[in-house]
Amino acid sequence: MTETNMTYLALYPDGHNEKIHLGELLNKGGAAGKIYRDASHPHSVAKIFHEKERSDTNRQKLEAMLLNRPNIPALTEDGKQYIQITWPTALLEDEQGFCVGYLMPEIDTNEAVSLDHLIQKAVRQRLGLTERYRARVFAAFNIATIVAQLHVRGHYIVDLKPSNVYVYKRNQLVVAFDCDGFSIQGENGARYPAEFVSEEYIYPEGMNLTCKEMGEEQDKFALAVIIFKLLNEGIHPFSGTPNKTGDMLSIQERIAGYHYAYGFWPDSYQKPNPYSIHDYLDKETMNLFERAFTKGGERPTALEWQTHLAYLLDKNHYKQCKKDKNHIYFTPKGCGLCIVAEKFKEQVENYKKQQEKPETVRGLSLKKLATENLSKAKLEQEQIQNIGHYILYTLLAVYLLFFTFLYKIAGIFRDILVESGIFIQLILIVLGIVGINRLLAVIAQKLPDRKNQNILSMLQIYGYICLLIAFIVINGLPLDWFRLAP
Repeated sequence: MTETNMTYLALYPDGHNEKIHLGELLNKGGAAGKIYRDASHPHSVAKIFHEKERSDTNRQKLEAMLLNRPNIPALTEDGKQYIQITWPTALLEDEQGFCVGYLMPEIDTNEAVSLDHLIQKAVRQRLGLTERYRARVFAAFNIATIVAQLHVRGHYIVDLKPSNVYVYKRNQLVVAFDCDGFSIQGENGARYPAEFVSEEYIYPEGMNLTCKEMGEEQDKFALAVIIFKLLNEGIHPFSGTPNKTGDMLSIQERIAGYHYAYGFWPDSYQKPNPYSIHDYLDKETMNLFERAFTKGGERPTALEWQTHLAYLLDKNHYKQCKKDKNHIYFTPKGCGLCIVAEKFKEQVENYKKQQEKPETVRGLSLKKLATENLSKAKLEQEQIQNIGHYILYTLLAVYLLFFTFLYKIAGIFRDILVESGIFIQLILIVLGIVGINRLLAVIAQKLPDRKNQNILSMLQIYGYICLLIAFIVINGLPLDWFRLAP
């Protein structure tokens, strides 16, 4: 008897059982098992495990899955049914009573493709997938919804990554595969751990953990990475342009070091990808990413992402781009997709112009000149950047020292200031505030690579506080005025 003609006993969660026959081999499978058509039922397939020796372990996990099914039903659109998760529907036994696999719904892979294909623009264009940005937001919403429902039941995907999620080409609904590899919550606190986890999606605190020890935090991190890539043209949140030439860490090493370059604070290791549109995303979207990827932050749950993405999908919360009907945007800054596209186009045109320049100057090869001077020019550029950094740090140090000891400096002129009166002092304070604002504005303009509104705001507030302290000290005002309670 060939393998495709094998007969197994299907045990269903409601207690009934029936014999099923394997049909054609659909997929030779990965590490876990092979996929066969269920000849007894249309739209159903059987996964047969490679290792029969793990019968008891597999049985316990599958029984827990059958008894604790998440609320992720198939959806119907235009009369067609779309499966959202290939959750087991029945356990399979052989004639000896060994657990050999399970039945699950069949997914038409001609209608669904790996989420990786939707993320990358070049692949979308090659496969004829939609370019509508809202479709990618909708796909992110659907993934968050599935993960949220799994978490309600205490299940975790762990090996959550784009290649393990498929998206329907027609409507961007998604489907989760290989559910037997999830971390499954059983009865009486029993846990049946996950079996795999993939680099570039492992959360920083889990670097020294095995996949069997991972749970919700791993899912929350991986989900945030996928959403970031969907909303930001495939850019990984921990990729970027290293500040130092030749200093090349892997993505997972950057994750371990919390080198998130798209947040509210500059990263010490790298700058953002020049074609990132993160500056044009909704403010709350960036707040959620900040929590997901920075040290000490409380990562958003899948339910939080589901709620926020539903908000973004509301027509009242986004604007339609007038230049490209496929684009939408969320802030007054305009359409980030168009702005980045123009930037890329300009870069390409500049490159073409450079290629069209004459090959020689006064008989000397431009290529040779470029080669000879490349290192020198690069060194000079780095020196200019370093000088700029030194100037910045010096200005910040002088600024902090000046305002820290402002009350002592003002004390030298105390008699003159007191004699001039409160009104003149207040005018001086107003002039001081104007000076602070103008100084910080100059720093932001002259050194754009260090421009950060949070840092500028902190320095601004610090200057105001020091002016207030100097005013109090000069006039000998009682500090009891500033008590919060009697």
